[in-house]
Formats: sequence, structure tokens, C-alpha cells
Amino acid sequence: MNKTVSILGCGWLGKPLAIKLIAEGYTVKGSTTSISKFNEFKNLGIAPYLITLENISVRINEFLASEILVVALPSKNYDGFKKLINYIEKSSIKKVLFISSTSVYISNNELVTEASPLQNVPLVSIENLFIENKFFKATIVRFAGLFGYDRKPGNFFKNGRKIPNPEGFVNMIHQDDCVLILEKIIKNNYWNELFNACAGTHPKRRDYYIKTTLDINNEPPVFIETEHTVFKIISNKKLKAVLDYKFKYGNLMNINYENFDS
Repeated sequence: MNKTVSILGCGWLGKPLAIKLIAEGYTVKGSTTSISKFNEFKNLGIAPYLITLENISVRINEFLASEILVVALPSKNYDGFKKLINYIEKSSIKKVLFISSTSVYISNNELVTEASPLQNVPLVSIENLFIENKFFKATIVRFAGLFGYDRKPGNFFKNGRKIPNPEGFVNMIHQDDCVLILEKIIKNNYWNELFNACAGTHPKRRDYYIKTTLDINNEPPVFIETEHTVFKIISNKKLKAVLDYKFKYGNLMNINYENFDS
């Protein structure tokens, strides 16, 4: 088996995934937009490549000399992804893991599954570029709101920023769970799949942000009170069933956000 993985976007999520895969015996290539990160990557065992989606050239061919490509870019550049796929089609890549977001779903005050209605947004069109391609297998993972380590939810609304929709519900997932889910997909060959990835509890925004700000000794949050609550509750039922996955941080209100991952 070819155990070489290329991670396009070796940042907040891509870098810890690279570290985990290296520990599991994979050879990992990682892209960055800053050459200043090369030494850090090399020290971690990641082969560094300088790549931007806006300026892809034939130099990407060496980076794509792998079996698996993980796309971990927050970009909504449809034309850039279309150009990337042209290079993937000519490469040895056989499987693509595309990291997306549950923001693609319509907030319809219901439980949201992978079959729920989608918004007409660029990210959906970009997903379809990978889903519909016949040159490789693609799995899409739609992550809920990301938190963990330097991303503390108690810091999301600071400096007087008010929190809207306090009676709505949160959909969140910790970085550790993201990495473990992606690793499991790669190791167990779950391809041509679509997964929602979200913790299984959905506290009200009011309760959640009061707790997360108090846990790190920030000022209590201020809410924008509204008559009509708009929400969506992301279901992780398919992911847990297919991957047989048990969340590390499944109960969002049982976490001490001051020191749980320090």
C-alpha cells in the first residue's frame, strides 16, 4: 500500500492531522503559503511545499505524487479548485478527502442530516467538483464549528461583540475529534462518502457561551434578543454508525474550557 498522503493546507487542522499520520507510519507532504514555515514542517517530519490555490502551476506535480490528497483549505475560489482538479487528474492521486463545512445547510429549525437541503453557496459547487469527478474517489467531511487549543469558544465574542440568536443551538467539534475522524477515514478506506462531523450535544447558544466565557474568566457575554429563533441541529448519526466512532469531546457542557486541552 502507498502510504504517502499530501495535505493541501497544512494549517490549524491540516498540521495536527499530518503529525498524527506520521506517527501512524505515513509519509506526509504538506503545503503552506509561507516559506517561513518550512523549518517547522521539516522538524515535524512533514515535507514542505509552497503552494497557493490562486497561483497553481506545474510545480504542484511533485506535491501530488501521492495516493491520497487531503484538501484542508478554507478558500471559496471555485476556479482555483477547478484548476487544481485538472492537475489531480494527471497525477497519481486516487483518493481525495475534502474538508467542508456544515454551513452549507439551510437553517430550517430541524435536525440536519447529509440528505438535508443545501444553500446555493460557492462551497456546495466546489464540493460537487470533487464528488462528480470520475478520476478519483472523493469523501466529503462537513465539519461543524471548530474549537480547541488556541480556538476557545469563550473568546469568539470579545470586545463588546454581541451574540445573536441566543435561543438557537450550537454545532461544534473539537480539533482532536476532527483529526481522529479524518485519520479513521484514511486508514479504513471510507471513500465515496459524505459525512457530517459534529459533537452529539447541542446546548443553547446562551447556555454555551455563558459557560465558555466564564470558564476562561472573560466578561459575561451580551446577547441580541430576538423574537424568532433560527437554528439547525447537525446530526452525526451516519458518521458514528459507519465509522464506529466515539467522540472524545462529545458533551460540550461537560468540558472545562479553561484547561481541558492545555
